[in-house]
Amino acid sequence: MKPPRTTSRPRPRRRRATAMVLAAAALVALSGCSASAGAGDVVTLNFFQFKPEAVGDFTAIIKDFEAENPGIRVAQNSVPEPDTAIRTLLVKDKVPDVLTLNVNGNYGELARACIFADLGENPVADTVKPAVQDIVQSLGTCGADGADEVNALPFASNASGILYNPDIFAANGVEVPTTWTELVAAADTFQANGVSPFFCTMKDSWTANPAFVNLGGTLMPDGFFDTLREESTGGAGTVSFAQDFAEAADKEVALFEYCQDNFASRDYNAGNKAFADGESAMYLQGSYAIPAIRANNPDASIGSFPYPVTDDADSRVAVSGVDVGIMIGRDTPHAAEAQKFVDYLMSPDVVTAYSEAQSTFSPLKNAAPNNDPALAGLEPYFSAGTIIGFIDHQIPAAVPLPNLLQTLVITGDTETFLADLDSEWDKVAARTTTQRQGK
Repeated sequence: MKPPRTTSRPRPRRRRATAMVLAAAALVALSGCSASAGAGDVVTLNFFQFKPEAVGDFTAIIKDFEAENPGIRVAQNSVPEPDTAIRTLLVKDKVPDVLTLNVNGNYGELARACIFADLGENPVADTVKPAVQDIVQSLGTCGADGADEVNALPFASNASGILYNPDIFAANGVEVPTTWTELVAAADTFQANGVSPFFCTMKDSWTANPAFVNLGGTLMPDGFFDTLREESTGGAGTVSFAQDFAEAADKEVALFEYCQDNFASRDYNAGNKAFADGESAMYLQGSYAIPAIRANNPDASIGSFPYPVTDDADSRVAVSGVDVGIMIGRDTPHAAEAQKFVDYLMSPDVVTAYSEAQSTFSPLKNAAPNNDPALAGLEPYFSAGTIIGFIDHQIPAAVPLPNLLQTLVITGDTETFLADLDSEWDKVAARTTTQRQGK
């Protein structure tokens, strides 16, 4: 198996670590073991694994891999606040041999900084569904144009739709909505019957994001973010949030008008428990919430459906992200062993077992559909590639989108929200342009 290309990379810009320096320091110490082989001919790989809820799954995977590869040991390192921990390691030039990360905007920044190896020439890359790999590529890659590098392989995908309680729907004679009008009518019916249509959790500001990415992602013009980035560097200003996201903002406010009375003081954990206990008909979260819901109630009644954003039922799509991506450190001294471990991780049996355990979707071309009934309403869209990426991954972390959305759904002031979003985008774009000019 051809190992990844491990060319030299520029040293990442020094960043100030904050919350998790001590935890990350443990990773730094552990990462040193990957620089030299273990006893005899044994090579130890440092495996940075970011999902605490999946430690047990990866422990079992590693055990099986090591049994088949007695010359390789894998040290799984999982810490709180992985985004802080990985940046601390990068500051110290201690990139792990193999990594898992959520493939979001933070990943894209690291990929563009050439932290990860190019996996595109390895056969395992050809086993991934093109629509899923396209979502990864859209976030950024290494290189002058980035077009020829694959810096992460999708291991597990999620989908953001609306979760619902089939028992409550049946008891109230409500069918799964396929259009925006039907969704509003369903919410009205539940409200009239004394049932909370949605359980909302705005104590955690990010929980307004899932609705926004579905509404905005469906309604925005094609190529919106590419055009916005180009125009932020001196273009004509033909697109803007105020101009192109007004309908999405209005519909976001409309949905949150159907939340329970205490929605501003409830957090995500409370929402998972409440939905598990049948306290609402619907929940504005995606597949990633299913394991947490079942942790509260293994017998919870859960179904799913894509957001019916318009009155054209055929326009529905599933918003999907790569919940777990796999990377190899660009400068690992154990490229061949790291690639062997990645090949094992990406094998169909391993991917399928993980998908079933964590209620995710397999990104592999020939994978069988996930038979979890909670995913049945979203699975056909994922399998057919009728998916779009999370648009909040296209918005720089310096833009306080969750806080802006939190204010939006509490106040209902769409005009201020859109103006503030444009203003914050412009501030980040101006700083970025200044930094580039100063180089």
